[in-house]
Amino acid sequence: MSRMRITVLLVPECPNAPLALERVTAALVGQAAEVELVEVHDQEQAAARRMTGSPTILLDGVDPFAPAGAVPSVSCRLYRDADGKADGAPSVAALREAFTGAGRVEAEAPEGCCETDALDAVGRAGRGRRASAEGGLRAVHQAVLRHFADTGTAPGSEVLEPVAAQAGRTARQVLAELAAEDFLTLDEAGQIRAVYPFSAVPSRHRVRIDGGAEVWSMCAIDALGIPAMLQADVVISSTDPVNGEPVTVTTQGGAATWKPEDAVVFVGERPGGGPAATACCDALNFFTCAASAQTWSKEHPGIPGRVVAQAQAEQIAARTFGPLLAP
Repeated sequence: MSRMRITVLLVPECPNAPLALERVTAALVGQAAEVELVEVHDQEQAAARRMTGSPTILLDGVDPFAPAGAVPSVSCRLYRDADGKADGAPSVAALREAFTGAGRVEAEAPEGCCETDALDAVGRAGRGRRASAEGGLRAVHQAVLRHFADTGTAPGSEVLEPVAAQAGRTARQVLAELAAEDFLTLDEAGQIRAVYPFSAVPSRHRVRIDGGAEVWSMCAIDALGIPAMLQADVVISSTDPVNGEPVTVTTQGGAATWKPEDAVVFVGERPGGGPAATACCDALNFFTCAASAQTWSKEHPGIPGRVVAQAQAEQIAARTFGPLLAP
């Protein structure tokens, strides 16, 4: 089957464009599609493109969310969820249903790739890892991420309080909400223990950021997501949990070099759900080869998952973490 063509139509500087693109990306995790962003400048173009408000999302040229009687328009478009609440873009669930209904989106998963459920676990059950802008969540989340990238450590209250105050809240309030939504984890004292992809405590995966700090990452996918998120070159140093041998990934100009050349990633998830830190982070590791990963899988029959080739692992990581620091 051919790939679906997804076209996002919007007016220049549309305030809901980032939200629409974020949700389309989240809905497409592990799937193959061509995504095109098209700016529409006037009513004539809107009619030619079949845009009924900005943003309009077309699937193979068809708007699956068009209300009855919709007419071409360059006005702001709102979408209603099942409860009637207005939003600037369709929900991830609604987009997935539309993609499935079209019946043409294929998984870009070669044999030995991970299950969709495992992919979802990496990105908050398909909801993505980019926090909402409401209530200071995104501002504080991004401040935490940048502090880790610059220093390799979690920021203290003196860094976060001014950011939270801009939303009329305290850092403790915002951090508690981010933790509840699984954007980060806190220890018993309310201090940041991890913010995906970074860990405040040592892990199996060490990442040296060019022009930044050396940091620990939560898992293999998280480590691979750091260069995509920061648009920086990195050197990832990890170890195969079966044989203890090193695995290194070096990125330069967006291209990654893996050593050994046959290295892979195993993506798994513990049954029962819960935060990614406990559900799957210890089940997403680098291995020197597929045979070693399969050995680990046999030794852990209670953790379902699959071996993922290098290109697919990089793709999952980029989709999960690439948008996190975007304005």
